[in-house]
Amino acid sequence: MTLDSLSIPALTAEQMREVDRLMVEDYGIQLLQMMENAGRNLAELARRWLGGSVSEKHLVVAIGKGNNGGGGMTAARHLSNWGAKVTVLSESEAFSGVPHIQWKTLKRLPIEKKLSETAIEFLAKRQGDLFIDSLIGYSLSGPPRGWVARLIETINAQNIPVIALDIPSGLNPTTGAVYQPCIRATATMTLALPKVGLIQPRVKDVVGTLYLADIGVPDALYKQLGINVGSIFVHDTIIPLT
Repeated sequence: MTLDSLSIPALTAEQMREVDRLMVEDYGIQLLQMMENAGRNLAELARRWLGGSVSEKHLVVAIGKGNNGGGGMTAARHLSNWGAKVTVLSESEAFSGVPHIQWKTLKRLPIEKKLSETAIEFLAKRQGDLFIDSLIGYSLSGPPRGWVARLIETINAQNIPVIALDIPSGLNPTTGAVYQPCIRATATMTLALPKVGLIQPRVKDVVGTLYLADIGVPDALYKQLGINVGSIFVHDTIIPLT
């Protein structure tokens, strides 16, 4: 099942922002609901990559401060519930909005948390079975900086498979520009519809295998925007695109 055979359209970052806005303002589907769908699908894809079970597996989840990080936190919660050992890496505990809600939940769970320099040191010294990148979402407009940039470089130096949520951190979602540094993902699970930057031939080595996950966007919303999508997720909530 490929992107061409499904005739699935791709969106720019601006179009995706409009989808998210309409979800909340016109359809009453809140960010917390979308984030839960994204995170659970991400956890499920990780489970599939690990052969159908995460029991006794060690998964390392890097989270950013925004909604992409909130999706990673949701995935971390599900993976922990399913029996995995989970370590979450974050620059700080300075979350706001819905990601703050997710962080408050994580703090009550048996999930190891590493912050700031300790997170980078931890990753440089230890390996895991799978790494999840939820540092930066489709809002990226320039090269990653500071702690995030250093963590990306440390991730790329490890011999561990990486699943990126929505966009590999460091890839421009609209132009496909690969900033430095940029996560080199084994697989990317994009949300709702693929972003234009993900389907450029030149980015294959940073995107890896591309999947599309359902976050509950109604077809009526796409029609409102003049986008012809139809029923993509008839057989599964996660479908391979490449």
